[in-house]
Amino acid sequence: MSDAEQQHQPAATKAALTRDIALYTVARFGTVAVVALLLVLVNVPLLVALVVSLVVALPASLVIFKGLRVRVATGLAEVGARRRAEREAFRAELRGEPGT
Repeated sequence: MSDAEQQHQPAATKAALTRDIALYTVARFGTVAVVALLLVLVNVPLLVALVVSLVVALPASLVIFKGLRVRVATGLAEVGARRRAEREAFRAELRGEPGT
């Protein structure tokens, strides 16, 4: 793989991770909104409906959107590992150690 291809690959991964995080966030808030709407439709006051939906929907969305949550966690772990490796390579270069 050439240097240009290696530099391009993390950008695609970063874009996918950004998309997954945005989707997961929207999905979780959407779940809260749907539960709150259902509660309001059965004549529960809006503030009470929002509090109940936060307590019920956010933990439930951890189970409902497990696949998306795992993708986000995996992506974040990959980015963290890549950053640690880059930081170690940079520190080794600063120490004057031969590069790989």
